Amino acid sequence: MARFLEALWLALDAVWSHKLRSLLTVLGNIVAVASIVAVVTLIEGMNETVSDAVTSEAGADSFLIDRVGIINDEDEAERARRLNPLLTVDEADAVARFSPTVDAVMARSERRGRVEYRGRQLERAQIEGVSDDYVRFSNYDAERGRLFTPTEAQRRRPVAVIGWEVADRLFEGADPLGRLIKVENRPFRVVGVSRKRGAVFGQSQDEFVIVPLGAFQQIFGTHRSLSLLVRPHDPADMDAVMDDAAVALRIHRKLKPTQDNDFGMLTSGTILGIWERATSGIFAVLIGVVALSLVVGGIVIMNIMLMVVTERTREIGLRKAMGARRRDIVWQILAESAVLSMVGGLAGTGLGFAIALTIERTTPVPASVQPWSVGLGIGMTAIVGLFFGLYPATRAAALSPIEALRKD
Repeated sequence: MARFLEALWLALDAVWSHKLRSLLTVLGNIVAVASIVAVVTLIEGMNETVSDAVTSEAGADSFLIDRVGIINDEDEAERARRLNPLLTVDEADAVARFSPTVDAVMARSERRGRVEYRGRQLERAQIEGVSDDYVRFSNYDAERGRLFTPTEAQRRRPVAVIGWEVADRLFEGADPLGRLIKVENRPFRVVGVSRKRGAVFGQSQDEFVIVPLGAFQQIFGTHRSLSLLVRPHDPADMDAVMDDAAVALRIHRKLKPTQDNDFGMLTSGTILGIWERATSGIFAVLIGVVALSLVVGGIVIMNIMLMVVTERTREIGLRKAMGARRRDIVWQILAESAVLSMVGGLAGTGLGFAIALTIERTTPVPASVQPWSVGLGIGMTAIVGLFFGLYPATRAAALSPIEALRKD
């Protein structure tokens, strides 16, 4: 332990004594580590934001049935829109009746529209119509006031739950509960205000109005496809309930066994899986670039350490003449190489966090600092320093003390 601490101290002293040379030597490591830390911080921030948004929209304990499903290209989307029939409230009832393991089925539809109150208006607020089962899904809430009741939904009452931003922009601090707003010139009484959800990539999640589905269809028409949100009694039965829902829809649509489903089904996990596959591709490219940068940086470190061995030949010879063993010399050079590389790792880690946090503050892209990325950056540079310092260290240890002391 004492030898290791001595070698570490000598390494730190050598790095500090040649500050400019050390900085230029580890520049490649700084760039590589800064790149990976910045990208990891930004991607993890986006992962958390997307996960929260998807879970809030679809729910962690439910799945979605829609007209199109997961698509791979525009042609496939156009074909699905042309061939797949619209989902209906009757089909929502069919799914609910078919399986005893279904706890709730909510039909919903949405589009952008104008919302106003006494001359103040939002031109493109999200208007969402929901059926009476919506109160049984956790992604609907009322921080102030209440949710409209299933009876109000069934009777198409002109009542609404508004998002936090709608309340803030239309009422400017006044209490919105009980006030009449206009949705596409139709009056609705505000009964509740949802909690603040924030923004995703700069897009507000609080600019919405929720109304009964029947009232929504009175405004925008009934010839609009619905999406169905299905919740099982037990989340562990999710796969079985999805199979039952598919069978119920196929029976209702009189599909033959040889015909494919003409509807799509997906869970929040499906959506997040697609997102994670996309970000994993970014990671793969990043790892290749970083690996190349670290190899280049390691070669630079090896060349510098060979030069250091040449400069300190007499010192090494003197240490060996005074009793230093080969492993002591190896430790000294390896420690200096590793410390030099890790200094680059520390600087790159700090720079990477600074870049990511600057991007977060100046753009809608979120960032999330991950402690493991610090260990990753420093650990990679330590391994690079040890690997590329091994050849200079063994070369220094092989020096003959007599020949080394003769060196001018």
